[in-house]
Amino acid sequence: MRTRAALLACAVTLTAPAPGSAQDAAMDISRQDILTVLAGMGSSVDQQLKVADIGVGNVAVGILRRNSEQDSGGEHRGLVHVDVSEVYYILSGGGTLMTGGEQLNATEPRDLQPVVGPSYTADSRGGTVRTVWEGDVVIIPAGTVHAWLNIPEEVVYLSIRPDPRSTLPAGYVHPDLGGGR
Repeated sequence: MRTRAALLACAVTLTAPAPGSAQDAAMDISRQDILTVLAGMGSSVDQQLKVADIGVGNVAVGILRRNSEQDSGGEHRGLVHVDVSEVYYILSGGGTLMTGGEQLNATEPRDLQPVVGPSYTADSRGGTVRTVWEGDVVIIPAGTVHAWLNIPEEVVYLSIRPDPRSTLPAGYVHPDLGGGR
């Protein structure tokens, strides 16, 4: 649990505001918040928990859950977020994740707010393929194609999303946590 808290603290300080900025309040996301949204996800894959204005852009935290029916079946085609990077912290399970490579056959961007803003899909040639499991961290810069190629059972992970261009809606709070948006 200390590792998770330290990871979240590090992610929020990645783009910390300059000293003396107006933004000085911390935003909390408790273990119970994560479990509440996870329990109510149903068939949804990705739910944003909260989006914090950090003075120089935003940072968002989402919870994701995927199973073997939601992997690419080995196909090297994935999602690319135009403006938002992601830091995955694997909470449970795991699978084979592909990132990067030359992008081919890209689709037109579509807005996936409040999750990750403008995104598109593309094929990848020469991407990095790795197996990740509980406790692993993967950093995926904006503009990088990424896809789960194989998920044997299920993978549950946090996605910490540095958003330097304020693409995501600052102040967003998931409805299950009392948010009105």
